[in-house]
Amino acid sequence: MAEPKTPHELANRMRDHRAQHRAHDGFVRESFTQPRDDARQTARAFLDHYPKAAYMSEVEHWREQPNGRVEFTIRRLRTAD
Repeated sequence: MAEPKTPHELANRMRDHRAQHRAHDGFVRESFTQPRDDARQTARAFLDHYPKAAYMSEVEHWREQPNGRVEFTIRRLRTAD
């Protein structure tokens, strides 16, 4: 594979590499973009429904956007241990 020539090419290559590994790691991921209060409620409901002890659930990634909305990804195992 050719070396990336621009920061954009490098970012795309890194994104694709992460996506390939995530596809086979056994986790189910759901992504959301919501206002802050709605995001908290969604995350809390998810974690209550899929407790960490059984599903290894967690908020995997989050970031606040300039418009005040929160973009986040939650993951869990497909089945409880």
